[in-house]
Amino acid sequence: MIEEIIQQHPAAYDSIKKATEALGFLQMSELSTCSLLKTLAAAKPESKFLELGTGTGLATAWILDGMDDESTLVSIDNDETLLSVAKENLGIDKRVTLICADGGEWIKKNANQKFSFIFADTWPGKYLLLNETLNMLEKGGLYIIDDMLPQANWPEGHADKVARLLADLDEREDVILTKMGWASGIVILAKK
Repeated sequence: MIEEIIQQHPAAYDSIKKATEALGFLQMSELSTCSLLKTLAAAKPESKFLELGTGTGLATAWILDGMDDESTLVSIDNDETLLSVAKENLGIDKRVTLICADGGEWIKKNANQKFSFIFADTWPGKYLLLNETLNMLEKGGLYIIDDMLPQANWPEGHADKVARLLADLDEREDVILTKMGWASGIVILAKK
């Protein structure tokens, strides 16, 4: 099968991508991952969404594009420079709340909230505070992570962290998961 993104790109995509490249930010989600996020978001009408690791908002734009009008998205990043691109391009959308905060601290302070969809694209919620983050996922909710296949920019020892994370997810009895050797390496998990 040919990996081809036929879905229309979000209206803000080109502007965000241009600003992202101008900043020299190289950790943007792949187009195929973004398309998948949009598709999965469309499967969760009238839901609460959480994105950990907004970056400049490329993936955020795709999630919003898949969401219906009754859904809401909270997106967290600790870098105000990156987040300012997302705010400039997506801040007008009343469904999204963009927050500049440490992801780990935010998870701890909001542990009682429940979400139908969590995209964890940063350390907190993925490599740190995994249990706390998965506790925020409602029954039937989706948890998505990417960058599970080896990346050229991985620091020394990161492959071991990925292997431990995947092993931890495999051992959980409260989820059903699929690991995909596609795009940057995707894991989709559904809470039982």
